[in-house]
Formats: sequence, structure tokens, C-alpha cells
Amino acid sequence: TFAQFAAFCGATGREKPEDRGMGRDNRPVFNVSREDAMAFADWLSKKSGRVFRLPSESEWEYAARGGTTTTYWWGNQLGRNNANCRECGSPWDDRSTAPVGSFSPNQYGLYDMLGNVYEWVLDSWVPGYTGSIGDGSPRINPQANEFVSRGGSFREVASSLAVSARNWTASAPHDDIGFRLVMEINK
Repeated sequence: TFAQFAAFCGATGREKPEDRGMGRDNRPVFNVSREDAMAFADWLSKKSGRVFRLPSESEWEYAARGGTTTTYWWGNQLGRNNANCRECGSPWDDRSTAPVGSFSPNQYGLYDMLGNVYEWVLDSWVPGYTGSIGDGSPRINPQANEFVSRGGSFREVASSLAVSARNWTASAPHDDIGFRLVMEINK
């Protein structure tokens, strides 16, 4: 959220990202680059003594599916007010982000996996799934200048929210891309 990212900014002397008048506090942070997201994960890891990082694209999709095989975690039809997108039937559609947790969680208890803001993942952009490892590891190309984000956003059409939909862009702040982290658990 913007509030969580503000704590990081205060502790590290970074400038807080612009919210474009959509609100801060419990809204998903956006206008952060992929590198900003990874710096936040490093900071949180040092602060907490646990390991946090961006998810791989495979991990993100597994979490977003919530154990389903449907287009969206709630089924094959968009329905109304299940997420925040251009045509989702929410009060925020195509205008602004929604506060975190405004919609029901998926079957894994995860909120806002689809819609609201795209989410950075670890993977570099590769068309299709060529070169996928099969164990959930990210595909990282040190020379890449485009990276994957997943989940769709408040200003995108419903097809961008499909669990299998992929987006790519340069690692720069965007007003509809944020992030979520995973915490590694010792095995």
C-alpha cells in the first residue's frame, strides 16, 4: 500500500511516489519501478529478518488462480463488482484504484490479485513460455529492458484481468503498476 511504501521512503530517504489524486493510505502503491519494488523487498527483508521478494511469473499465476482453472479466479464470466477494471462494474472503474481489500479474496485468501493495479514480477519479458524451466523459477535475462507485470488494472479491459494474461513494459514508474511480495519459508 502507499502507507507501507511511505514507511520505506521515510527510512531510506526516498521520495514518495505520486498518487495522481487517487488517494494514499490503504490504496495499492503505484508509480514505482520494478527496481523500487525490489529495493522495498530488500529493505523489508533486512528490517524483518525474513526473506521477501517479488514473485516469479509462475508463482504469481499460481496464487492468482486460487486453485481454479477458470478465466478469472471467480469463474469464466467477468460478472459485476468482482474487481476494478474499465468494465468490472465497480465504483472505481476506469477512474482510480480501489482501497485494498474492497473485493472478495480468492480461494487462497488473497485480495486484489486481478484488477486495481498490474503487479511487477521477477521475470524478464519473453514472448510465450519458451524457455520456461517448469519449477516456477523466474526467467531472467540480465540484458532485458522489458519486464512482466500481471493482473490488469483499473483502466484496462476485462481480458487483461484473465489469470493467464501477460503484460510487459520497461521498468519505470507507471500509474497503473504496483507490486506484491512473497515471503520465502525455510524448507
